[in-house]
Parts: sequence; structure tokens; C-alpha cells
Amino acid sequence: MKFEAYETDGFYDEMFHANGRPRTGTSVLAQRLETIPEEEILQRQKAAEAALLQLGITFNVYGDSAGIEKIFPFDIIPRIVEAHEWTPIEQGLKQRIYALNLFINDIYHDQKIIRDGVVPEHVIASSKCFLRPCIGLKPPRGVWCHITGTDLVRDGDGCFYVLEDNLRCPSGVSYVLENRVVMKRTFPHVFEDSRVCPVNTYPSKLLETLERLAPANVTDPTVVLLTPGVYNSAYFEHSFLAQQMGVQLVEGRDLVVEDNFVLMRTTKGFQRVDVIYRRIDDDFLDPNAFRPDSMLGVPGLLEVYRAGRVALANAPGTGVADDKVIYAYVPKIIKYYLGEDPILPNVPTYLCGEANELQHVLENLDKLVVKTANGSGGYGMLVGPCSSQAEREAFAAAIKANPRDYIAQPTLNLSRVPTLVGNHLEGRHVDLRPYILYGEEIYVLPGGLTRVALKKGSLVVNSSQGGGSKDTWVLSE
Repeated sequence: MKFEAYETDGFYDEMFHANGRPRTGTSVLAQRLETIPEEEILQRQKAAEAALLQLGITFNVYGDSAGIEKIFPFDIIPRIVEAHEWTPIEQGLKQRIYALNLFINDIYHDQKIIRDGVVPEHVIASSKCFLRPCIGLKPPRGVWCHITGTDLVRDGDGCFYVLEDNLRCPSGVSYVLENRVVMKRTFPHVFEDSRVCPVNTYPSKLLETLERLAPANVTDPTVVLLTPGVYNSAYFEHSFLAQQMGVQLVEGRDLVVEDNFVLMRTTKGFQRVDVIYRRIDDDFLDPNAFRPDSMLGVPGLLEVYRAGRVALANAPGTGVADDKVIYAYVPKIIKYYLGEDPILPNVPTYLCGEANELQHVLENLDKLVVKTANGSGGYGMLVGPCSSQAEREAFAAAIKANPRDYIAQPTLNLSRVPTLVGNHLEGRHVDLRPYILYGEEIYVLPGGLTRVALKKGSLVVNSSQGGGSKDTWVLSE
């Protein structure tokens, strides 16, 4: 497949320099693609899609009248990150997760960061994800955020920035693992020649992280993965990870609290559960502590957790650090707890809850990206340069009605990666979600989920908004 007609269009392209010359780490892939006939590339794409279909790589879209399950679109041209680029990413993510864990612990205990005036009290008190029932909780080994997915973007300057943090129930790692299996079949020689860091140890490292949380007197812990059920958008991932770790996949109705322990129903009677990897949002975990109308959780679970007789990953209450208003304070949080400057910078952010910043946002809606503080999936977002006057007016009214719940950021020139479009390659915008495990040490999976905006010119990469994925190759030294 030839690259003569490929255009970078003024964006930072991760395979080619502006003059069309391949970047150092991508030269092996670029040269190999040049030798493969167009028809063969298309055949390999179809074969990859067929393999993913056979593996059942799907996601659910809520409210989609066309059907419940969809195949997650996949593009066979990988995204390559060189070793010298990955090192600061890995270091920056470890620094960020360590500081955020200290922040969450502080917020639910002494609140020193508030008393010292670093984060305003009203920001915490008004956060929808600050859960008062979690005040005073002491998670095992002092770790709140055991599994994190942090979204990164690369701007036109070629630098990586943190776009948002996901510390509740981050999804997508199953696609990373399955994409890699398919890609090793698709480009076996290029893969080997490129010295790509492996990702297949993630399930074992995840299980190791979970088992470490077990109560002190338990030598052979029983770990389960708690799912909301088959209609959840990430149910494929729940069942996949449970199978890969060799643990039971359970729903709330499979668990019961008795004598201050959590028990699992089995064909041989009840069995004690020691660690729960929960993929249910905080609000639905325990109807006695949070939403009383929840049919997904386990009544009494929080009290057993508080007593130290079961472990939860992630700990309830971690979502306070997902709030996009608190995101704006993370550089100060890192400086406060660690005495260090952030290795990975934030995207510049305007807080609509601040009067002077609110005015700037309202006057520049056509230039900014506006997000709700607790939104996800690409919903509740305005991309100013691509919006209509009516959309901007609607957002302006919503912001004025509840300014605390909105932030705004400049529209970034997201980096692009060559993507198969029809029978040729075009640049498409991407982001990156690396996965971080906080066990005995903090571990960063080399790579992560590269999400790609398949629509031409789109900056929205979410699968629910028409995005797809690519395999991410982190090269070894």
C-alpha cells in the first residue's frame, strides 16, 4: 500500500514527519506496508474483523433502537509509541496515581488539603462523586484506586497531556488484549522486528493486585468480579477478565451478607468471598448505604467492607477524583502531596464555577470544548468549532443555570495516525487510555487502548460516538 497520496494536513502525524519521512520507530512498519499490495491489506483488515467477531469483541449502546450489541470497530494500522516517549508517560502516570490516592484518602479523613486552601471546600462538597458514607473508610493497605484508566491526548506540539482521570470502573482493557492477539497474526514479522512490549501479563498482574487486598488472615482468597449483568455496555469485558483470571463472574443477586461476611451462592452452598473486583458504580453497590432503589448491588456490603472482612477494588468514593472540576486542581494536588511538578501536564482548563472564567467561556463557546463535570462516553459535550449557533445557545443556558457542573478547554489539534478508509489510508485523530494497577507497586501496562475517531475530521473517539480502536505498540529500548 503506497503512501504517496497520504497527507498530514498540518496535524502532528504519529507515523510521518511533515515532509513525509517516517518517524524512527515507525520506519519498519511504513516500509513493510509499502511492499504489501492494496488488496492484501484489505484482506488482512477483513480477516482481523472476522477474528474479532469470532472472539465476541462487542459493546452495548444504551438506547440504540438498531440493536443491543455492536462489534467494536478495529483498524489494523497500529499506533506506535517509541521507548523514549513512553518512559515519561509511565513515570507521569505513576506520579499522578500516587498523588491522587493520597488526595482521596485525605478528602475522606483529615481534609488537610482543604484546610491549607489548595482545593476549595465548596468544590469537594458540591461534587456528585464525593460520598459522605465513605468518610472514615480505611481501604486495605491504604490504597483506594487499584485499577485506573487515564486518558491522554497528544497535541500539535507532539507532547502528551492528561485529558481526564478514570478511577471508578475504567473499561477497555479487554480490547487491548484481544487487539494484540489479532495483530500478532496480522503483521507477525513486523511485530517481531519492531520489538513491541508485551501486554499479555495484564490478567495475572490484575489478579495479583486483587489477591493482595484480601484480609490478613486469609491465605487462599476467593476473588470474584461483580458485574451489573448482560445488558451493561462492558459486559463482554467483565466476562473476559473473569475468565482470564480464573475467578467467578457474579451479579449482586449471587451474593449475600450474613454474619458480617459476604457469601457467594454456589451449587455446593454458600462460599465466603474475600475480594470483589466491582464493575458497578458506587451508587448501586449497596442499597443500604447509597441508592435504596438499586437492584444491582449487595445490601450490607459497605458495612462488611468497613469491618475489613471483604475488599473492594476500586474502593467506594474514588470517583471524587474523576470530577472534571477537581481534575483542574491535580497539578496543585501533585505539588501539595509530593512536592513535585507534574511530569504529565493537564490540558488548560476553565472552571465555569469561577465568575471570571465563566465569562470567558460564554464569550468563546465557538472556540472551546465544553464538558459536564461528571459526563462520560462523549455525551454532554460541546465541540465549539463544530457546533451550531443553536447548540451554543443551549449550552450557554445550561452553563448559566449550573456553572459548577461545566468546564471548558481549548480545542486541541489531536495527533493523527494513518487509518484504513475504504481502500486507502487517511489520518484520523486518536487518544490513548493506559491502564495502571496499584498493588505492591504501581504498574503501568505498556500501551493501552488507542481510540480512533473514524469519522473524517471528528475529535470524538468514544465507541458510542462512532469511534474505533487500534493496537498500541510501545517499543522496547
